[in-house]
Amino acid sequence: MDGGLKKKYGLFTAIAMVIGIVMGSGVFFKAERVLNATGGNLPLGILAWGIGGAIMVICAYVFATMAAKYEYVNGLVDYAEVVVGKKYAYHIGWFLSIVYYPAITSVLAWVSARYTCVLIGWPITGGECMTLACFYLVAVYALSMLSPVLAGRFQVSTTIIKLIPLILMAIVGTVVGLANGTTVQNFTNVVQQDISGNPLFTAVVSTSFAYEGWIVATSINAELKDAKKNLPLALTAGTLIVMVVYILYYIGLAGAASNQVMMEQGEQGVLLAFKNIFGRLGGILFVFVIISCLGTLNGLMMGCTRGIYALAVRGKGPAPKTLSQVDTSTNMPTNSGIMGLLMCAVWLTFFYGTNLAPQGWFGSFAFDSSELPIVALYVLYIPIFIKFILKEKDLPPFKRFVMPVLAIACCLLIMVAAYFAHGFSIVWFLLVWAVCTGLGWAFYSAVKS
Repeated sequence: MDGGLKKKYGLFTAIAMVIGIVMGSGVFFKAERVLNATGGNLPLGILAWGIGGAIMVICAYVFATMAAKYEYVNGLVDYAEVVVGKKYAYHIGWFLSIVYYPAITSVLAWVSARYTCVLIGWPITGGECMTLACFYLVAVYALSMLSPVLAGRFQVSTTIIKLIPLILMAIVGTVVGLANGTTVQNFTNVVQQDISGNPLFTAVVSTSFAYEGWIVATSINAELKDAKKNLPLALTAGTLIVMVVYILYYIGLAGAASNQVMMEQGEQGVLLAFKNIFGRLGGILFVFVIISCLGTLNGLMMGCTRGIYALAVRGKGPAPKTLSQVDTSTNMPTNSGIMGLLMCAVWLTFFYGTNLAPQGWFGSFAFDSSELPIVALYVLYIPIFIKFILKEKDLPPFKRFVMPVLAIACCLLIMVAAYFAHGFSIVWFLLVWAVCTGLGWAFYSAVKS
């Protein structure tokens, strides 16, 4: 296999890659959401982060087992094709390209702009923020398409930068909070006792956004030395480290300011927490938070620009010949990238119209495009886990039955939690998903296999 990918990564490098892929902006964005969902109940919030992390670790372990079994297969679409079949793999690839990647990427563009506006002092719902979100979206797209090497280096740099504010807040915030009593106060006092719905389930669904990205880490197996042994170890250890860091960061925030103040401050809460602990240095660390968000945005945009291309090279989807073309100068799928950017613009418009626009543009037709696409992806994992159990009869019981069954239970838990967290709005998301799926099948049928 002279033209194949070489085995160049050891175990510790692989663990670092998993941490870099998973860890990102979600913990900054959703820590506030978890706090409000639980009414300032700190132990309940920590439990939510623990449950969300456990779901990630269990599902990642099962996919790591697949990756070790199918050593030269990379990415979720390929695993779906090997385990379930080509049609199901196409459906997942279409969902990732049309719904998942552009929806999450558009939210990350706004989150990056949101924290920039917080630092500058601009409103997060005004035209300034949305203009900045559009700028970030186009800028990251241009970086990814015109200079993929520079985009890769930016991704590596932001992986290192994103760890700095998380670890510093986790350690220093906890120490300071224990010393001045803020942490103990937050652990023992609940800001809001009466909360409608199910606060734990609502918080768990929010953590899924922060933990998302682990599935991408399975694609490194072809470049990993002794992948059958090291990939399960890397994914398990890496995701466990992420879960621990997130929980410690959440506890560190509890030492930086009271839960009531954090809930009242809203989007200003994270900046306030860093300034309370680090003084003027807190503003600089907050810049690292923004860079972390941009790093995550950059990684997601890489997925957006390649999503339709992955289908087109298989001869599927709309205009496969056009969308599978690769630019000779940049070695990038330019047409696929344009399609990805267009879908990001559509989802960013929807996000603004349903969450930020005065009185809402679409009335009751609204849903959370930051969380429900992730829940849908967990739904799509279930057939893969079931078929894996039925297919791989030579695996030991723990890998064949125990972990896949637990993973299916985790996916079902996410579905139940989403129902309590989002209620009837799920129906609107399912409608959009159904329409997108119908279009996908129409394009699939229109092209001869």
